[in-house]
Amino acid sequence: MKLIFERSREGLRCATIRPLEVSPYEFEKSYVRKDLDLPEVAEVDLARHYTELSHNAFGVDSGFYPLGSCTMKYNPKLNEEIAALPGFAKVHPLQEPSTVQGNMHLMYDLAVSLMELTGMDGMTLQPCAGAHGEFTGLLLIAAYLEARDGKKCKRNKVLVPDTAHGTNPASAVMAGFEVINVKSNAEKGVDLDDLRAKVGPDTAALMLTNPTTLGLFEKNILEIEKIVHDAGGLLYYDGANLNAIMGVVRPGDMGFDVVHLNLHKTFSTPHGGGGPGSGPVGCKQQLVEFLPDPSIIADKKGRFHFVRPKHSIGKVSTFYGNFSVMVKALAYIKTLGRDGLKESAEHAVLNANYMKARLQDIYTAETNRLCMHEFVIDLQKLKNETGVSAKDVAKAMIDRGMHPPTMYFPHIPGVIDEALMIEPTETENKQTLDEAIAVLRELHDMAYSDPQYLKDAPHNMPISRPDEVLAARQPIVKYKA
Repeated sequence: MKLIFERSREGLRCATIRPLEVSPYEFEKSYVRKDLDLPEVAEVDLARHYTELSHNAFGVDSGFYPLGSCTMKYNPKLNEEIAALPGFAKVHPLQEPSTVQGNMHLMYDLAVSLMELTGMDGMTLQPCAGAHGEFTGLLLIAAYLEARDGKKCKRNKVLVPDTAHGTNPASAVMAGFEVINVKSNAEKGVDLDDLRAKVGPDTAALMLTNPTTLGLFEKNILEIEKIVHDAGGLLYYDGANLNAIMGVVRPGDMGFDVVHLNLHKTFSTPHGGGGPGSGPVGCKQQLVEFLPDPSIIADKKGRFHFVRPKHSIGKVSTFYGNFSVMVKALAYIKTLGRDGLKESAEHAVLNANYMKARLQDIYTAETNRLCMHEFVIDLQKLKNETGVSAKDVAKAMIDRGMHPPTMYFPHIPGVIDEALMIEPTETENKQTLDEAIAVLRELHDMAYSDPQYLKDAPHNMPISRPDEVLAARQPIVKYKA
């Protein structure tokens, strides 16, 4: 495949600009560059170039995409069409509220639906991603604790389990907290003794994903809630794995005080490559007055207004967040309804357990418990016996028309070193799951019969296996002839 620069020929162009009807603006010479080195191509070459690129990009519309913890499920095209309606797609965020009442009504309804699903009393739609939601939620917690305990509040520590998403500790540090790691127990849940030893008068919050990153439901959640709350701390819910429990159980009923959701994972927006995203944050009543500015309220006449919560932490996003993602999320919720959302979660859990059961005779599953929407297999035994790593198996899946699972996550040195995290989602049928199971079994056998083939995979892609360490440390992001 040729780069766009390699298609370039001097004098070609995509469009003819008609003669100016006004005097051209002369920029100050210090701002004008003469070495732009832009490609010169005809319109047909440009169209063919990007069409060729699209054929080489893998997405959930291309094939099986079991990227664990990311919930890369197939999303209905209906929701895309709804988001593209002119009344949603062509409004401007600076319009007067009176001219966008329908859009405000949509955001209000979405917030109410999300509060009902999570058991929260307030909701902001501003955050534009999951990690952005984490950061916002932690700012809420900090503001609430300062108001509750006074300016001398010494609650500066956030507890984070060792299996947590990497964004959890990063968000806590960005919000000004010190991160304290909490160990896992033998069942891969939170070690209650370690939690009791580390919780105290300096504890601001515990950040927890339930189901956990290992795809397991934290069965001690009510005891965990009591330990943290008795110490005066709050519970923060990372909603990354809500796909397994939506409509079945609510974080608010587990004792969580703050929750963020990933609309782009759980509620129907295709994502990847950096966006688009949306990470709404919900909270219990005592934190509502600290929510970002503005919130949306409805008056008795059915009109909608923007208001600033009494002790708001301020804005966390330009305007009101990624509106098109909100449209798709509400369309998804309204289309499926209460029963459909619950059924979706149940199918996600069923699919994951089906794959796990069909693979665990040859791949070491991290636990014998029933998993939720995803599961982790550890290929350490395979690597010890054949030299074939989790990465090698994942790369070989690409040749079979499948996206690799999440590799080396969670990574707990000495406990889980060669992990593949598989999330089939609820939208895959049994035929696809059986095909994926057959591929993983074939690759396991090949590790013993032809390990070098796997170590050199993929073989049939435009790019084989790059030096990923070199690419990360010395990225080349600019074309050079």
